[in-house]
Amino acid sequence: MFSGKTEELLRRVRRAQIAGQCVQLFKPRLDDRYDKEQVVTHYGQASASAEIADGSQDLCRKLRPAMSVIAIDEVQFFDDKIVDVCLYLAREGKRVIVSGLDQDYRGDPFEPMPRLMALAEQVDKLRAICIVCGAPATRTQRLIDGKPARNDDPLILVGGVESYQARCRRCHRVTGKRMRKPYAFLK
Repeated sequence: MFSGKTEELLRRVRRAQIAGQCVQLFKPRLDDRYDKEQVVTHYGQASASAEIADGSQDLCRKLRPAMSVIAIDEVQFFDDKIVDVCLYLAREGKRVIVSGLDQDYRGDPFEPMPRLMALAEQVDKLRAICIVCGAPATRTQRLIDGKPARNDDPLILVGGVESYQARCRRCHRVTGKRMRKPYAFLK
């Protein structure tokens, strides 16, 4: 979080619109943090109207055939079938742009993003700045009452600056998470 993913998605949407391409922007219904009908960046610097989808099937029902660019924000909140939808659209000649987290708050792969990244022609992994030490941040630190979340907390908790911070690998903490012993595979 806080790396500019949504801002970059909206920038690409605007560029496609300037080029005269027909664009359809989607967001999951679950993401109602800043606005129920708009994709909005964390600090409100940019926004755009979006179609709200309850999942990949709902997104397919709402697709307009004339669209040449399909953009999806917060794709990690969609079901795994979104991968098939994106592949189908790409094979049909549509430009598909998705934005989302590749890791959950525990630092584990956050499906379906890893599969989408593996199948994509282009992947841009944006990094934030660690709020603790200032290093490049690739992790999302979930905080509950100001303390690191537990490993057994629910996977999905929609939130913003009140619940999450950008952290580097060294500063990221999850209470109760068992870590593998370093270099155990060498024994």
